[in-house]
Amino acid sequence: MSNSVNAMWEAYLQSIGENSATTNKTFTAWHFCDNAKDADELAEFVKQGRKCATASSFWSYGYEGQAIPKTRSLNMITNWDGQAQCIIQTTRVDIVLFEEITEEFAWIEGEGDRSLDYWKKGHWRFFSRTLQVFGREPDTRMPVVCERFEVVFGRTV
Repeated sequence: MSNSVNAMWEAYLQSIGENSATTNKTFTAWHFCDNAKDADELAEFVKQGRKCATASSFWSYGYEGQAIPKTRSLNMITNWDGQAQCIIQTTRVDIVLFEEITEEFAWIEGEGDRSLDYWKKGHWRFFSRTLQVFGREPDTRMPVVCERFEVVFGRTV
């Protein structure tokens, strides 16, 4: 973990009257997307309050051996280089078929022009790239993990 991640975690804990020796809170640190440009832009959107959700392939969780996000979990968002940007807390998790993603979800995810059409095209390309790693192709009926969140530390606006 980078020094900035540890420093932000300690600052967050201090802001809520805790410290690493006394807290039972944990977090996961990660960046959005699969490239530097998008990862950095999306982290900035989160800090600005524009991006309040994210979507992942349900299939990738099983392949990578990760648990589906849970409500109230804490996540440290980093830029592509692993530098801490903010801390978010999951407020809701739904598993939705790709073809059933709503305009409302596309809007709160905050990417591009925030339209459902933009969301579907962009995520189809993303899933096409990332699913091929484990031999899957995107499908309109594939399950998507739709995670909503709020910034609890590090918002810039």
